[in-house]
Amino acid sequence: MQNSQQTARVGLFFILGVALIWVTFETLSGGKVFKDQGYHIVAGFTSLKELKTGDEVRMAGVKIGEVEKTRLAGRRAEALLRISPDVKIKADATATIVMAGLIGTNYIGIDLGSEAAADLRDGAEIKTAVTPDLNSVMSQIGELGKKIEGALGNLGGALSGDGKSPGIIQKVDQLVTENRENLAQTTGNLRSITDKMNRGEGTLGKLINDPVLYTDLQSALSEIRGGANEAKTFIANAQAILDEVKRGQGAIGALVYDQKAADDLKASIANFRTVSDNLAKGKGTLGQLLNDDTLIRDTRAIMRKADRALDGLDDAGPLTAVGVVANGLF
Repeated sequence: MQNSQQTARVGLFFILGVALIWVTFETLSGGKVFKDQGYHIVAGFTSLKELKTGDEVRMAGVKIGEVEKTRLAGRRAEALLRISPDVKIKADATATIVMAGLIGTNYIGIDLGSEAAADLRDGAEIKTAVTPDLNSVMSQIGELGKKIEGALGNLGGALSGDGKSPGIIQKVDQLVTENRENLAQTTGNLRSITDKMNRGEGTLGKLINDPVLYTDLQSALSEIRGGANEAKTFIANAQAILDEVKRGQGAIGALVYDQKAADDLKASIANFRTVSDNLAKGKGTLGQLLNDDTLIRDTRAIMRKADRALDGLDDAGPLTAVGVVANGLF
C-alpha cells in the first residue's frame, strides 16, 4: 500500500516537473515552439538606443512581432525583426524606436503606410526614422539650462555691474540723484499744466472743458468729411469722363481715339499753316494788304480826298454834292 502511494507521488511530481519545464520553455520562446516563425525584415539605425532581443514590434499599437537579433553592420546598427505571417507591412512604412515610458523598455513602432504600396518581402529592409530619446532630450535640457544660467549671469552683471563699471541699477540711481531737482521741477510743471487744463485754461483746456469749442470742432470735422465726400464724387465723375474719353465718346474722346477726327485736325492745321505762309509772303488780297506799302499809301490818299470833299459839302448845295465828291475823288 505504501509502495503504491509512493509510486503515485513520484509520478505526480514527474508530471508536475514536466509541466513546469514546458511552461518555462514556452515562456522563454515566446510561445513560438510549434507555430510558424513568420518572416524577417531588417531595420537599420544610427543607434538602437538600448533596444535588445525580445523587445516588441508594434504596428498602430498592436504587437505584430519581436526583435530577434541586434547586430552591427558597418557604420550603423541593425535590428532583425521577426513579423507574424498574417501581418503585411507596406513598402513605404517607416520604423522608429519608441520609448515605452521613463522606466519602460523600448520597442519598434511601425506605421501603416499607404494602402496602394506593395508588401515587404522576407529579408527586405524597412525605412527608418530617428526620434529623440530620453537621454538626448535630457542632454538638450541640460544645454538649455547652461545657456539660461549664462544669460541670467550676464543679466545680473548688467544690472549690478562687474566691479569695474556700474550696472544699470547704479546708473539709474545716479541719474535720479543727479537730476532730482530737475525731476521735481518737471513734475511741478506737469502738475501746473494739468491744473490749467482742469480749469479750462489754454487751447487744450478749452477743448477739453468748453462744450462750444467741442461743438465747433465737430462741425469742422463734419465739413471736412463733407468735403472729402465731394472730392470722392468729383474723382468718380472725372473717372467717368476719362472712361468715356477712353471709349471714344464725346468731342475729346473722338479727337483722341477717332482716327478720322485726328486726320481732319491735322489737315486743318496744315491748311492754317499754308494760309499763314501765304499771308507772310504777301499772297492774296489780305497778304497784299498786310505786306504792300503802296496799297496803304493809296488808301491814305483816298481818305485825304474824301476829307477835302466833305469840307466842300459845307459850301455846295445838295444838288452838287455828288458832283463835288466825284470831282474830289477822281
